[in-house]
Amino acid sequence: MTLDRVCIIGAGSSGIATAKILHQKGIPFDCFEKGSGVGGNWRYLNDNGMSSAYKSLHINSSKRNMEYSDFPMPDDYPDYARHSQILDYFEAYVDHFGFRHKITFKTEVVRVEPLINGTYNVTTRNDVGERTESYKAVIVANGHHWHPKYPKFPGEFSGTVMHSHHYKTPDGMADKNILVVGIGNSACDIACETARIANQTFLSTRRSAYILPKYMLGRPLDSYLTPFFFAMPLWLRRIYGQILLFLARGSQAEYVPVPKHPFLSEHPTITSDLLNMVGYGRVKMKPNVKELAGDRVRFEDGTEEAIDVIVYGTGYQISFPFFDKSFINPENNHLPLYKRVIHPNYPNLYFIGLFQPIGAIMPIAEWQSKWVADILAGEVVLPSPVEIKREMQIEEKRVKQQYVDSPRHTMQVDWHPYVNQIKREMKRKAKKQPRSRVVSQAGHETVSERLV
Repeated sequence: MTLDRVCIIGAGSSGIATAKILHQKGIPFDCFEKGSGVGGNWRYLNDNGMSSAYKSLHINSSKRNMEYSDFPMPDDYPDYARHSQILDYFEAYVDHFGFRHKITFKTEVVRVEPLINGTYNVTTRNDVGERTESYKAVIVANGHHWHPKYPKFPGEFSGTVMHSHHYKTPDGMADKNILVVGIGNSACDIACETARIANQTFLSTRRSAYILPKYMLGRPLDSYLTPFFFAMPLWLRRIYGQILLFLARGSQAEYVPVPKHPFLSEHPTITSDLLNMVGYGRVKMKPNVKELAGDRVRFEDGTEEAIDVIVYGTGYQISFPFFDKSFINPENNHLPLYKRVIHPNYPNLYFIGLFQPIGAIMPIAEWQSKWVADILAGEVVLPSPVEIKREMQIEEKRVKQQYVDSPRHTMQVDWHPYVNQIKREMKRKAKKQPRSRVVSQAGHETVSERLV
């Protein structure tokens, strides 16, 4: 039995942040990682099969806004480091704080079952076999960029089909016609990379996106995501952001269709290459796919193209293979959580990193971990169930009002406002009962107190 311990699922960027916080706070835990090393999505060719990193991948958040609070990235790292540098940073983080021995590698969590007393049975599998242990709490940090989501189009395609999750290099795509479907960050990276060797790369988008460069007026893009920026009302943020964007790169209308939805109502697409590649003619924009027709693809504007390879950059599904669907089933990426961490119906079940910010995930996951650690230590309490429900309804309404209605935006948060919310939660200190005099069995007076 391990009922004094906490189970952490995953040793990616969020899992190691949680493990470090619990380690420093003296909270016993086991961290299980399916692969042979830390890093999750940032371990290129990760043997856990869950990394979506491609060989040319660089971060979209600048290093100073991505690093953990007490472990800065090396000064000699570029503003936008490559995936191998980020992995080295994570490795150094684990060793610096000395908790690698608490991570069990090559061990998959295959089943998590809630028990009636608020604890959980966790079944793991490795080369030795399966083992089930009971834990007082479970912290889920298995990531949300590993279970590919494919669109459904009429017809059949006779060429090569892959999802961006499986794309690693453009090898084998030379002199071919490539269609990339989607206009998120990975889709645009892949379109620009394949365009350099392909006969022609096409980029298909259903509703287009606002294209943001990595640098604006000589500064990393996310350096503008200050508390002052988020303190503005949304309408003013939209105006301010679009003015900066126009000054930085002019209008995108001649290159990429301007979306009909308002600015900041979708997760941004960050690429400094796409407009150039469209300008060179190496990438040609196309509307949504209408039909697959053998070796050709027809589009909604009535055009069609001969295509050799389709790469679907169409996002991911939230997935928990260790949960029975009768327990937790995030259909259409919908999983309501209090502050994106606490499940309202299952005590002692926490989710770290299960959100999508305008900005980097890692520093926010660190704050989430601090909050959860304080709860586990009995130092912080949660609001009443009524208040939790009310706050969740308010947040869900805010997301629906601000963002395009799609599975991609079910877990959006705004960087600084969200961190401030977590900090406020951490101020809900557990109250201590007044000291009271009690008489022991031996007849001596003692002082007792307990947390409530």
